[in-house]
Amino acid sequence: MEIRVLKYFLAVAREESVAKAAEVLHITQPTLSRQLNKLEEETGVKLFERGARKISLTNEGILLRRRAEEIVALADKTERELMEQEEFVDGRISIGCGILSSCGLLADIMKGFSEKYPLVKYDVFTANADMVKERMNRGLIDVGLMLEPVEIDRFEFIRLDIREKWVLLTSPDSPLSGCEYVTADDLSKIPLIFPGRQNVQNEVINWFGDKFDSLNIICVNNFAASSLDMAKNGLGSLVTLDGAVPFLDNRELCKIPLKPELSFTSVFAWRRHQPFSLAAEKFIQFIKETLKGLK
Repeated sequence: MEIRVLKYFLAVAREESVAKAAEVLHITQPTLSRQLNKLEEETGVKLFERGARKISLTNEGILLRRRAEEIVALADKTERELMEQEEFVDGRISIGCGILSSCGLLADIMKGFSEKYPLVKYDVFTANADMVKERMNRGLIDVGLMLEPVEIDRFEFIRLDIREKWVLLTSPDSPLSGCEYVTADDLSKIPLIFPGRQNVQNEVINWFGDKFDSLNIICVNNFAASSLDMAKNGLGSLVTLDGAVPFLDNRELCKIPLKPELSFTSVFAWRRHQPFSLAAEKFIQFIKETLKGLK
């Protein structure tokens, strides 16, 4: 006894007409009549009283109707539940990101997504925004978390409310180590290690204004982690993002905010019109829903 045939039976019982039921079901009347005859043969009982104007149910038909309604409802519920079984989504999602304060939000999103889709795995590529964007353009990364400014004309994106603040990391022996903040004038007096990404450099240069020409930039480096060792060894003081040094040992380097504050935004981004795996599609949708819920 097929679920499909039980649905046919219930339609005829509801419409009290084979013709009307066939129209509702979008099948031909002869096809429906054959299915009903086959159902009576399978059950071995007469289910319908066929009158001139309408069809009514026999006692056996009334019993089958009650059971059929329960069976069809259970089948529909089971089908919905199976479609909603999120744990059956699997695969790998490739994510690119810098070392940013907003990485904490990324970790929260990944954790929430894993609770919903426990079979999904992740490949995370850590680099600056230019490198992440280049890999997304090549189809090697599904979703990128990138520090602005970055050109994202080809991407869909969501700008985050989290501010990525810039700080100075300097030796405890530096004359600036006890300062509550540092200004462009303060930084013009000491050797500096500067960020290597050009778009970011331009924004930092604007912050320095006319003091930039007097800076002693002793080193340019595009990766804050290796710059830390240079700063620890006394090569210079490091101008970097606060989020890029989450495990800073204050005994080795002092962290001092810039004044006026210099901060950038970051974005979640993915390529427009790119075919994604089911896991990646659901991850992007999860990002959208999560960030919408935070507003």
